[in-house]
Amino acid sequence: MSPDLFPAVAAFACVARHASFTRAAAELGVSTSALSQTVRTLESRLGARLLDRSTRRVGLTEVGQRFLHDVRPSLDGLASAMAAVTETRDVPAGLLRINLPRAIADVLIMPHLAAFQAQYPDVIVELQCDNRFVDLVAAGFDAGFRIGESLGKDVVAHPIGGPQRIATFISPRYARAYGAPATPADLLQHRCVSVRLDHDRSPMRWEFMQGDRIVEVDTRAGMITNDDSLLLAAAIDGVGVGCHFESIASPHLQSGALIPVLRDYWPTYSPFHVYYPSRMHMPRKLRVFIDFLRERHGTVGG
Repeated sequence: MSPDLFPAVAAFACVARHASFTRAAAELGVSTSALSQTVRTLESRLGARLLDRSTRRVGLTEVGQRFLHDVRPSLDGLASAMAAVTETRDVPAGLLRINLPRAIADVLIMPHLAAFQAQYPDVIVELQCDNRFVDLVAAGFDAGFRIGESLGKDVVAHPIGGPQRIATFISPRYARAYGAPATPADLLQHRCVSVRLDHDRSPMRWEFMQGDRIVEVDTRAGMITNDDSLLLAAAIDGVGVGCHFESIASPHLQSGALIPVLRDYWPTYSPFHVYYPSRMHMPRKLRVFIDFLRERHGTVGG
């Protein structure tokens, strides 16, 4: 391949990652029409159609999927090489893209983001809140945050902060109207505010401690949401019994807006972890971000 096509290949990969010419053009800082012409020129030079275009979405053709799979290692290697060169700069800089659930953003990052930006003003932090796991490399993220138990073996992960306990709670209004569950089994007699992490999956099963082990418990959903703020708002308004990380619910438990229930059964999980692909060179902007959060929250192992 002629070296003059390398920018076009990178542009094609960006369009494929976003499944959108508009979003890819915004990231690359070019017009949509110019980006579209760049990709068409690449397709013409290769003699193959790489993208299926419609008014609603942009998808990869079968040839485009194979081409992206073949060129991605080279693009990743080039990005790593460039990142290694920029690491010699004295000041961390650039766009830092993070994928994480909203709950973790609220606990780990948002209370400290202003202080981080004051210390590293040239690092732009982009937080994409999503409950689903994504391919960090394919989606263009530098790192992700999840609870430790949910991580695979093919990533590098570091704990941030301490263990996380799951609290169960009701509002005073709900308690007056329906009483409080005394055991996890009682939840079948109560309306619960459940969480669905992905649109094509069942709501999450609730887990509780029984003896020295964690077990799943059946519940009766009165409301299902994928949004942490809606979950808490619904529980506070008396829609049903809720459960969430204690660190998230704590302000409402302390204020009396929520009442803790089933406290003897609350399970504890490993800390939140930051993770990234094992083959990825860690940019300095990510290293200082991780170090900053670990200093603020402390660490347990790792």
